[in-house]
Formats: sequence, structure tokens, C-alpha cells
Amino acid sequence: MEKIASFTIDHNRLLRGIYVSRRDTTPSGDIITTFDIRMTEPNRQKALSPKALHAIEHLAATYLRNRSDWKDRIVYWGPMGCCTGNYMIVQGRLEPADILPLMQDTMRFIASFDGDIPGATPRDCGNFSFMDLDDARRSARIYLEEVLENPSPENLTYPS
Repeated sequence: MEKIASFTIDHNRLLRGIYVSRRDTTPSGDIITTFDIRMTEPNRQKALSPKALHAIEHLAATYLRNRSDWKDRIVYWGPMGCCTGNYMIVQGRLEPADILPLMQDTMRFIASFDGDIPGATPRDCGNFSFMDLDDARRSARIYLEEVLENPSPENLTYPS
């Protein structure tokens, strides 16, 4: 069986950042871009807690789908199984620089969020109590301050 593209990235050299994971063309001709929103360095930094990642998922998905300038282009936001970041799928042929301001705004929203996490009820979520808002805010703030506010080229291009 062939390795899928995301397993060919050298995770020993991968930094925190925003990367194009893949681009696909749908049968109708639309291009969709999958972004790797890498919040921790794989195998070198502590992974995000699953509870924080779940809270980030609810907050980011809600925020992105409520932005009038992006909501019609956001296809998906969801956590990576390795708990080092998230995937975001967007309609269009985009580059990391195209979504950097959007990710900055998203992480600012999460870092400063106060209140009930959207969709964190038994009716709306299959594991509604499995969330850690404080850790989600802390993780978003660190990612924003240490990576997104002043990214280097290495934070926006997968290592060769």
C-alpha cells in the first residue's frame, strides 16, 4: 500500500506553523486546499491535550463558519489524531499567507473566549463534557504569540 502524502512529511523537522497539506480538484472542477494548522512540534513538544483540542475544534469551527468573509469557503475544521494541530479545508487554491490573518483572528478569538463553548451540550455533542477551555485558551495564545504573529518562511512551507 502506498504511503499517503501526509506521512511523507519529515515530522522530525516539522515546526509549528501553517502548511498546505494537499490540494484536490473535485469532480465538478472546484479546487479545495487542506491546511495543516500545526500548533506543536511533533515528537519534540508536548502534544495538545485532547480536551483542549476538542474545545479548540468547537470554537474554531464556530468562529470560522460565522465570519461573513470566509464562511462560504470553509469546508472543514478538525483535530489531528496525533494531537499536534488541526486540519482546515477551504474552497479555492490558497497559500498559507492567504489565511494567516484568518488564523491570527481565529486564535485571538479562542485565546480570549469567555463563556459557554458553542455546541458543548449533550444535545449538540457526543462528548460535550470532554473539553478544557482554559487549556484551549492557553494553547491558542502560545501559538498566536510564538508563531502566527511573526512567522518565518519555515513556519509556512513544509521541510524538504
